[in-house]
Amino acid sequence: MKTIEIFFWIFLSIVVYTHIGYGLLLFLAVKCKELFIKKKEIPTGKPLPHLTLLIAAYNEEDVIKMKMENIHSLSYPENFLEIVWVTDGSNDNTNELLSSYKDVKVLHQPERLGKTAAINRAMKLINNPIIVFTDANTQMNSEALLEIAAAFEISSTGCVSGEKRVYSDSESVSSEGEGLYWKYESKLKELDSRLYSAVGAAGELFAIRRELFEEVENDTLLDDFVISMNVLKKGYRIIYCKSAYATEKGSLNLKEEKKRKIRISAGGLQAVLRLGFLLNFFRYHIFTFQYLSHRVLRWTIAPFAIAALIPLNIILAFNLESPIYLVLLLLQALFYTLALIGISCYSTGKAGRLLIIPYYFLFMHYNVFSGIAYLIRKKRGDGSWEKTKRLDV
Repeated sequence: MKTIEIFFWIFLSIVVYTHIGYGLLLFLAVKCKELFIKKKEIPTGKPLPHLTLLIAAYNEEDVIKMKMENIHSLSYPENFLEIVWVTDGSNDNTNELLSSYKDVKVLHQPERLGKTAAINRAMKLINNPIIVFTDANTQMNSEALLEIAAAFEISSTGCVSGEKRVYSDSESVSSEGEGLYWKYESKLKELDSRLYSAVGAAGELFAIRRELFEEVENDTLLDDFVISMNVLKKGYRIIYCKSAYATEKGSLNLKEEKKRKIRISAGGLQAVLRLGFLLNFFRYHIFTFQYLSHRVLRWTIAPFAIAALIPLNIILAFNLESPIYLVLLLLQALFYTLALIGISCYSTGKAGRLLIIPYYFLFMHYNVFSGIAYLIRKKRGDGSWEKTKRLDV
């Protein structure tokens, strides 16, 4: 029984630390650091760098007009901006629509090998010093590229991560849950960056120095995360820039969100296996701590710990006299009950948005198990995946 008790407290500690403790510790560490170390001022007056805006797209005919209007509204000099679309495998009207824009370079090949392969191919044909990656279905704020360019004026910056914002529809559990999650995640990214470096970037909007790009395997599921993390091993940092943001619509429904979460979970596990060198504390110091706390625990141990807590708690509650285990079991039961109420009532408008948090928390973690199965089944070298359908708003 003692062994079960030890494992219960270890698992509970991991869950609490991963989702609450790390954020609090990070907040305190940042405040302490900024008391003694003055924040570096971004130099001003330097000439703007030439940028390449790279959009990897597959059958995106429905959003071409919207995306190009957004690009043309950006406050960045046209003569300093190259617009490149790589559309490998697209067989709808994507290429025809793009051909009407005189300032667009289209890279296309008939064979579809996946987004990562398309990016690898495109990067060999791009020479500008700063490459900005963005998705076809996102909208950037007008100052985004200027803010990103400014962040690169600090020599230690190798990658700049913009902020991902999710359009939240109060009638959609999936988009509301995703929106709440990203608000929390964005705050963690900001604090990570202020402490030392953000832990990866999201593909909706991020940029790297061209010289730091390292080709990744074509079957990589989280290309944005791995590309940005490879910058760290060259001694540079990932800066989080919340004043540069990209907004996208939430998932159409829970079925579509589940599909996305499974891919992200599988990609996270794949990334942990391939980025093992970042766990070398003697080389990467504080960043290893950030990476382990923010990503590795969340993608590997935490989901198993959550799943184990209920059965372990039941055993302890009915075999030990200490009331603490009964209290903890009741709290777990309450949490699961709130999750069930949230999913059953939220769409009718009868439940407050806070009730979606327990459900989305469990939904996100239990999809890790489906992600493991997905990763095992996935063919080596296959980088293609099915797009998530988004809200039409």
